[in-house]
Amino acid sequence: MTPQQLLLDIRPDALNTLGNFVVGNNAELLARLSALADPGAVDQIYLWGPAGSGRSHLLRGVLKAAQMRQRPVSFSEGAHLDSAQDLAPGTLVIIDDVDDLNEIAQIGLFRTFNAARHLGLALLLSGGTPPLRLKAALREDLRTRIGSALIYEVQALSDTEKAAALRAHGAGRGMRIDAALIDYLLRHGRRDLPSLMAVLDALDQASLEQHRPVTLPLLREILQTSPELNT
Repeated sequence: MTPQQLLLDIRPDALNTLGNFVVGNNAELLARLSALADPGAVDQIYLWGPAGSGRSHLLRGVLKAAQMRQRPVSFSEGAHLDSAQDLAPGTLVIIDDVDDLNEIAQIGLFRTFNAARHLGLALLLSGGTPPLRLKAALREDLRTRIGSALIYEVQALSDTEKAAALRAHGAGRGMRIDAALIDYLLRHGRRDLPSLMAVLDALDQASLEQHRPVTLPLLREILQTSPELNT
């Protein structure tokens, strides 16, 4: 079994919660999102950041928090939302990648904004850019509504914070990781934390399968055979 196969085989469908999100400089955003999951909260929030910034992790974390608190919640990815939804009063509406909404879904979201106060809805939307830079195909009246929400950029982690998160992730798997290995991974792996953690998972599995210690040469093999995980 090759390191490439290991990456495909073992990458878990991680349980994304607010509790296991690496906070960094996002403490205010995390507190606001946690409050949004409470029944009765009616905030409208738009958060943005590039792929790998943790947007989807946060949205799924809010989804789980709302479910645990028994709040009605509707979760959709923009590309898969085709029409308006029949929403119960008090629903938390979560939509990822709003700039992927088709024309019909955009009309539905605009109507959801209009009904929010009457139905006691809360909205949590996300995209890759600030509202003014969302795709031109987005309706201008919808862009304006999104721009009137509370807007947060998901702040990137520093390398020091990433290193701490990687050490903690490795420790959770029982891995002994030296500083040189973490430093190499940060310099040669992709910049987003989920990809970096996926490499550690593959490294751990390769070590077990091949009966080899977790070393820099083994890490290099994995990165060399998996160019999509390199910078």
